Amino acid sequence: MKAVRFHAYGGIEVLRVEDVERPVPGPAQLLVEVRAAGIQPGETHIREGGLHERWPATFPSGQGSDLAGVVVEVGSQVRGFAVGDEVLGFTHGRASHAEFVVVDDVNVVFRPEGLPWDAAGSLYVAGTTAYATVFAVDPGPADTVVVSGAAGGVGSLAVQLARRRGATVIGLAGERNHAWLRDRGVIPVEYGDGVAERIRQTADGHVDAFIDTFGDGYVELAVELGVRPERINTIRDWQAAAKVGARTYGEGSAACAVVLGELARLAACGELEVPIAHTYPLERVRDAFRELERGHTHGKIVIRP
Repeated sequence: MKAVRFHAYGGIEVLRVEDVERPVPGPAQLLVEVRAAGIQPGETHIREGGLHERWPATFPSGQGSDLAGVVVEVGSQVRGFAVGDEVLGFTHGRASHAEFVVVDDVNVVFRPEGLPWDAAGSLYVAGTTAYATVFAVDPGPADTVVVSGAAGGVGSLAVQLARRRGATVIGLAGERNHAWLRDRGVIPVEYGDGVAERIRQTADGHVDAFIDTFGDGYVELAVELGVRPERINTIRDWQAAAKVGARTYGEGSAACAVVLGELARLAACGELEVPIAHTYPLERVRDAFRELERGHTHGKIVIRP
């Protein structure tokens, strides 16, 4: 089969699509033919070596965790899944950017009818991260919540989940994404110089919670706006969070099939939109990451093996 590999830390140029042996599932695993697999900013940081101390790579390394596809083989101890089932899920083995992937049976759920492949294959990391960030700040109908990076892969889902809880949501995003946010009941605010004052004016001077999906000073901004540290959550700026006592709930805090299944159900019935920015064939994985690393992407970028 073909799979993405890199043999050393580096830029996009180290990514290769190589011929490798098709994996064999263990007793409690499934072999899935991948139809769609999302890409993540974290994969860039791992590939560049920036997260070596936290998540070191073993070379040659694959990449990818999100996936959706069709079961083609099941292990001897698997119950509840069969060849031909359509599933979505995740792997912690950095392996989903490939034509086939082995997945533990506890890490997949059935693809609901009506959920497109691209959305299914890019839901796990962004969806469970968004779920965790909203859980961390616990918004309710009386709260005003600010979300940075509100049109990105995680932010676009976090604003919707916070709105489902009845909160007033202010989304920080570029002007080209303001209409999308308004259509989903989110109040858009332009990021950049003067953002603190724009937020204060929009929120009538009171912000209850802050979800940071971007980093780059937003934890400090939340403190400046008077948000209590326990109601600030960041998925990027761990150093700032430690300094002020903010939370750092992310994907790992909600990494289970139960949460993924609920998000898939919401997406399938139209209660949660999973924006798809662009799709690429496996052979153009470098182009996919070039787009991702330019930033300002609205929604998810997806690989189609």
